Amino acid sequence: MIKIETTKSDGMPSDLAETTMPSLLDDVPISLFHIRLAACASGGAFIDGYVLAIFGVAMVQIGPEFALSAAAKGAVAAMVLLGVFFGGFIGGYLTDRFGRQRIYKWDLAAISALSIASFFVEGAFSLIIMRLLVGLAVGIDYPIAPALLTEFSPKRLRGPLLGVLISLFFVGGAAAYVTGEIMLSTIGDGAWRWMLASTAVPAAIIAVMRIGTPESPLWLARNGRVEEANSVMAKVFGPGVRVDESPAEARAGGGLFAVVKAGYVGRLLFVTAIWICLIIPVYAIFAFGPQLVGAMHLEGRASTLGSAAIELFFAVGCVIALLLVNRVGRRTMTIQSFAWAAIPMLLLAIFSDAPAIWAAVFFAAYALFSGGMEVMSFVYPNELFPTELRGSAMGIVTALSRFGAAVGTFLVPIFLENFGISTTMYGAFAITVVGLVISAMWAPETRNMSLAETSSLSH
Repeated sequence: MIKIETTKSDGMPSDLAETTMPSLLDDVPISLFHIRLAACASGGAFIDGYVLAIFGVAMVQIGPEFALSAAAKGAVAAMVLLGVFFGGFIGGYLTDRFGRQRIYKWDLAAISALSIASFFVEGAFSLIIMRLLVGLAVGIDYPIAPALLTEFSPKRLRGPLLGVLISLFFVGGAAAYVTGEIMLSTIGDGAWRWMLASTAVPAAIIAVMRIGTPESPLWLARNGRVEEANSVMAKVFGPGVRVDESPAEARAGGGLFAVVKAGYVGRLLFVTAIWICLIIPVYAIFAFGPQLVGAMHLEGRASTLGSAAIELFFAVGCVIALLLVNRVGRRTMTIQSFAWAAIPMLLLAIFSDAPAIWAAVFFAAYALFSGGMEVMSFVYPNELFPTELRGSAMGIVTALSRFGAAVGTFLVPIFLENFGISTTMYGAFAITVVGLVISAMWAPETRNMSLAETSSLSH
């Protein structure tokens, strides 16, 4: 628990402090620090969306140049997700073991360097290795940025601010589609190299923006560094702010074993399951957006720009959800989002031969309705686990969900080639329904609760 103790300039309590109990971090107003932290943290999600989508456009040239089969296309596209799988485990352990701030900027610097190196790849094998390494760096960032944002945010802002992260994921995807289309039309042959290298620009900018971000005071306090935590709070929120949080009784050190040993395996399975059910259809759309939209009779530039428009609808859906998450509650939002998102997926399967305008409407509807579960995929992992396990849990969930997404991404081009768009969409519908059932059975309500309450196993 973090307490705000208001004092006068002479060090004596103010009249307000004399007549009221010390307030909590949950009571502080939003500040420029929160806005800057949210912007910097969201940068990692933006890069993730950009990395995935730009490769979907680049594949238009990569496939023919390297003579890739449908299975090979899926394997190459899935490499970045396999990298995120390993990166999630690594980043989760490191952020709980050594702190949030240390790796916070260096992972994006690595993405920038690897993106530049991707320009020079020769052959499918070197491309696979490079995509694996980029995914590794992306995965390392996933547990760090949300943990920092969660541990500096008051409870009324925690859900909306975490929702900003996933919103920027889709903005990054839309930006990548537009950038890719511009490069295709202006550069021509070899444009795919510039597309992969273009990720270096936003990654470098955000890495610089992150310089100077303080360490999480909750992590410091839970690791016995209370004085440092107090110093961070005073720097961020002003004089008189102190941390009132004891070190963990048995410091686990992070990692999967620590999460299981602490009794959080049930929560880990729940969050992983709903995230997999969400992420497989979404990542399939990201990795093969132009091909999927093209299969719905939108071709060439129209398919790429149509994919960009769909990503913007995803972002709009997330913005709507983050504005509503504190009003309707976490559980209700998760259940209703899965339920409503399943409908356009079913319509896409049934009416796969419908005019292109209807395909666009169905895709846009899915994007809008999925906003609730997108937001909750970041909120739940950061609210349901304690400070000493938060990074590890987020990393594990990220890793396992991306492994599922990698399998789905690998299968998408194979399904499209052998079974057609209708069967592919029926599969996405079935996965969404599974997420609905799991949410209805086990989704908890954490609205208006402190982190101590949401992470308690008695809740």
